[in-house]
Amino acid sequence: MTDAGDLRAEADRFKQDYLRAKDEIGKVIVGQQTVVEAVLTALLAGGNVLLEGVPGLGKTELVKTLSRVLDLEFRRIQFTPDLMPADIIGTNIMNTDADGRYRFEFRQGPLFTQLLLADEINRATPKTQSALLETMQEGSVTVSGKTYQLEPPFFVMATQNPLEHEGTYPLPEAQLDRFMFKLDVPFLNREEMNEVMKRTLQGHHADVSKVLDSRRILELRDVLSKVVVAEPIRDYAVRVTLATHPESAYAPERVKQFVAWGASPRAAQALIRAGRVRALAEGRAHVAFGDIQYFGKHVLQHRVLLNYDGQAENIAVPDLVEEINDSLPQEEA
Repeated sequence: MTDAGDLRAEADRFKQDYLRAKDEIGKVIVGQQTVVEAVLTALLAGGNVLLEGVPGLGKTELVKTLSRVLDLEFRRIQFTPDLMPADIIGTNIMNTDADGRYRFEFRQGPLFTQLLLADEINRATPKTQSALLETMQEGSVTVSGKTYQLEPPFFVMATQNPLEHEGTYPLPEAQLDRFMFKLDVPFLNREEMNEVMKRTLQGHHADVSKVLDSRRILELRDVLSKVVVAEPIRDYAVRVTLATHPESAYAPERVKQFVAWGASPRAAQALIRAGRVRALAEGRAHVAFGDIQYFGKHVLQHRVLLNYDGQAENIAVPDLVEEINDSLPQEEA
């Protein structure tokens, strides 16, 4: 089989695994198909996700189901104002060895897992939030000058409540930039709400099967690097990112008027990575322009900072992203 034939076969297997995992998660999670798709995409692409939604929409159940379907270790941390970095990472404790000599021993915190749910992350202080920075970027933890590698694949799903702001600490830009996606979790419609009520009243518990494991997820990540990204596609992702900056020649008029600062280079990287997953999920071994646009809102909305006028006018960043997609030509003349 040729290299092209090998890649086609790998793309077909990727699509099968992706759809099987998505279907198994759908047995438990009612509705929220866009959220399920995006979370699964981020995990396979090696990214992290920030979920914003009111309580009771199944955010915790989603990551628990994900851990069962993908056979990954799962832990949940409830972020509170009194939570300290050592409560997450772990700390060195004094212990004695077999000879009775004192020595320091590192006691691992709940961060040492594979799927981490950082629940209501914005309730912790910036000092505690920053404990996740190295972990989310490098997959490692450094304590007292010693670096510990976390078992891959490592995935952080953080949540925050859009309604309650008292006693919360906004996530700094450096923290937000380490989330591949920010997802707005919509409220259930009538049909979905009735299905949740029916399952709850009947005590229904869906049985889900293990579809993937750590080894297979890492194999799928290797396949992503083989997906063809043509130069015009790569350049389009770059121009989309540049178009979020008000001083850029690619920026629409409303971006120039209402945006203070645009997305970082991580956004362009995330657009490409997400586009590769979407291409493979559809059985293609090449990224199309539509793959870059598909996740644009989720990649960019938390990386664009509005200026005073934008905040005063209640400008919605997703609307600006849509304007960029509509106004930016896919290929330059």
